[in-house]
Amino acid sequence: MGTLPSYAEDIDGGGSPSVSMLSEVAAARKITVVGGSIPERSSGQLFNTCCVIGPDGQIKAKHRKLHLFGIDIPGDITFRESDTFTAGQELTVVDTDMGRIGIGICHDIRFPELAMLYRSRGAHLICYPSAFNMSTGKLLWDLMQKSRAVDNQLFAATCSPARDTNSHSEYMIWGHSSLIGPFGEVLAAAGHEEATVIGEIDLSLIEAVREHLPLEMQSRGDLYLLVDVQREHAS
Repeated sequence: MGTLPSYAEDIDGGGSPSVSMLSEVAAARKITVVGGSIPERSSGQLFNTCCVIGPDGQIKAKHRKLHLFGIDIPGDITFRESDTFTAGQELTVVDTDMGRIGIGICHDIRFPELAMLYRSRGAHLICYPSAFNMSTGKLLWDLMQKSRAVDNQLFAATCSPARDTNSHSEYMIWGHSSLIGPFGEVLAAAGHEEATVIGEIDLSLIEAVREHLPLEMQSRGDLYLLVDVQREHAS
């Protein structure tokens, strides 16, 4: 985290070699790219930012990580992303050739409310570029992906860096990028090593799942709203 400011890139100002590389690839292959995340420098602040690049090579959307990760496990790991980054303030939903995509970054996946909002805004797929560590990865990685997909009856995709076992960093990456279907089924997955993984998304499956199991109709929004009001008064 201490070195990230020196690697930060000015996306809005056009001084981002990472975005330039992704734009060249997207335009050359005529594809949409959800481009991981990079440290972004803007107005004197640093953000953890993911750009979505369209087939024309232009930025279609930019997501700044909303939930900043912090962990303190004695004898294992202490880490506070807020020491370096500023949290984003906007949800990101983007229309692409393959459907509507919601974007979250890493710790954003821990918050079901965000995924629910993306579903309510018509997302078919939520992409979460992520870098879980060995502790949280072993406990939560599979669970979080499947929970977000199953709860909202949509597809969830995660993309993690590969694990570098020779790294001197205290933050060792879990890996295991995956594509999860609306029933929690693993459609494609990598291990912890560098790999290219291909999975197919059938958007008609979302409609079928929601028709057979209409969770949105069965939801008790009246009760959930009451709980939120009671919590607000209690605080």
